[in-house]
Amino acid sequence: MYQVTLSVPEETAQALQLTPEQLAQELCLTAAMKLYELGKLSSGAAAQLAGIERVVFLSKLSEYGVNTFRLTEAELIEDLANA
Repeated sequence: MYQVTLSVPEETAQALQLTPEQLAQELCLTAAMKLYELGKLSSGAAAQLAGIERVVFLSKLSEYGVNTFRLTEAELIEDLANA
């Protein structure tokens, strides 16, 4: 497993009102959600990066306003026509 060190200004942690441990978890979750949103990671891989179960990760997506569906409007219309 890789370990990455990230420097974060104290003001950031204070603004978010998080302990260093909570800040690390939040940054991992946020990075995982963004990588998932960009299509760079599957939900399972993103959940693993965030250090949480996939089901929990998927529920967190909605809490943060990240769409869990990746179909375009045209793809949805096609799916409905084929149903």
